[in-house]
Amino acid sequence: MSAATVIADDAEALAVAVELSARFRKDAAERDARRRLPHTELEQLSASGLLAVTVPAEFGGADVSTETLTKVFRLLAAADASLSQIPQSHFVYVNVLRRQGTYEQKEFFFGEVLRGKRLGNAQSEAGGKHVQDIRTRLTRLPDGAYVLDGVKHYSTGALFADWIPVLARADDDNLHVAYVPRDAPGLTVVDDWDGMGQRTTASGTVRLESVPVPAERVVPHHLTFRGPQLHGAVAQLLHAAIDAGIASGALAEAVDFVRTKSRPWFESVAEGYGTAAQDPLLIQRFGELAIQVRATDALLTEAARAVDAARDDLTEDSAAEASIAVAAAKVTAAEAAVGVASALFEVSGTRSALDSLGLHRHWRDARTHTLHDPARWKVQHIGRYVLNGTKPPRHGLL
Repeated sequence: MSAATVIADDAEALAVAVELSARFRKDAAERDARRRLPHTELEQLSASGLLAVTVPAEFGGADVSTETLTKVFRLLAAADASLSQIPQSHFVYVNVLRRQGTYEQKEFFFGEVLRGKRLGNAQSEAGGKHVQDIRTRLTRLPDGAYVLDGVKHYSTGALFADWIPVLARADDDNLHVAYVPRDAPGLTVVDDWDGMGQRTTASGTVRLESVPVPAERVVPHHLTFRGPQLHGAVAQLLHAAIDAGIASGALAEAVDFVRTKSRPWFESVAEGYGTAAQDPLLIQRFGELAIQVRATDALLTEAARAVDAARDDLTEDSAAEASIAVAAAKVTAAEAAVGVASALFEVSGTRSALDSLGLHRHWRDARTHTLHDPARWKVQHIGRYVLNGTKPPRHGLL
């Protein structure tokens, strides 16, 4: 890996994201169709410096605002939703280090990130009672080091990572994160992801068999949730940005298709409208879709600003406001992603359903990604907060 650029500020981060998104958009449909994993594109992402933009200034990073990071993800997702999903966990686990890492841990890992190293994830498990039923064990040895044992699923980013953060329970049953090198003995990453959407995320299985972990690579993640926290809000906001990007990308594809490839409906021609783009019924529908995308973007921006405000003054109240704002953005973005990606075919007509065009990737990505966690519970927490002033719970999914 060549040396990574060190991005200086928010403006440079956005400029780089704009340039990369244009580059990644060109072959997005082909990568999806062939399930060509984006190794080259991820090397470009690392070299660009974007993966280090949340490193604190104290350690040499740009420490960009949450609003800027959200815009970066939306731009990348509008180009390629699979590719944009891969670094989501990277930023989440950089955030874990910011919150609970020792100075020495921050100095080491932030240095790695500034050099373009990627963090993956080994968090979710299958077969448990629920998503928080983590059974991977971090067992302490007599010399103070640890070993990891367990099986993880949906491990987005692990296949491409230099370091894999592993969520596990220690002997005291509390949750910790162990940062494990990708080539650690006993660690195996299996490329067995076969989702209908998000095809190139390689969100497969990680197997851990007596994986050695030095004590200095373990972070006490459970402490994150013992006071006001933004861990869940930031993680969910990036998911919302991906959904918003899918909606935006699908709308842009629909506009291009109708302008350049669609024939007008014969009744429209009879009424005097010469092209599909002049059809008043299509104009009406595009207006409705544009409003939905704009509303999503507005809520996304509001949520990002709420997170930034809470980061500057973190209290129970500011954390609750941020979580609720993010929940509202996430629910709206999920609806927009699925709805606009489906409407792409409605407005574009039969030809748009040809497999060779790859336009269905937007809907498949939206339908797959929005299953990450149920929006219905977010609506519940919003309602409880508005009606009864009940603050949302502290966990990583809100």
